[in-house]
Amino acid sequence: MKIAVTYENEEIFQHFGHTAQFKVYEVENGEIVSSQVVDTNGSGHGALAGVLTALNADVLICGGIGGGAQMALAQAGIKLFGGVTGDADTAVADFLEGKLEFNPNVQCNHHDHHHGEGHTCGEQGCGSHQCGSHSCH
Repeated sequence: MKIAVTYENEEIFQHFGHTAQFKVYEVENGEIVSSQVVDTNGSGHGALAGVLTALNADVLICGGIGGGAQMALAQAGIKLFGGVTGDADTAVADFLEGKLEFNPNVQCNHHDHHHGEGHTCGEQGCGSHQCGSHSCH
């Protein structure tokens, strides 16, 4: 089994579509036998599902992820654990022990402006303007 994690500085990178690296763990008999950090070479959003397919990933552990990417992963047969934060190695160990907590309704929050508590979705902000290349509804 191969487990991929969106990766930056030992942590789970929180925006799937913008991740520059995956850390890929090779697992045999419930034990991690090897891991490597793989560059996405600037691939974004939909193309990242293709990168994971090429890596033969079975599972993706990540932070925020949009609906389109979720669908692409589902079509590729990659099991998604989104909404995960913290240390990448710890998350994989928790997954292997069946203890990984995840939010099945995870989404890429900068597409939604019902944040509460004055959250401004990173530097994009929310409101009636354009958020990067995505329009806020």
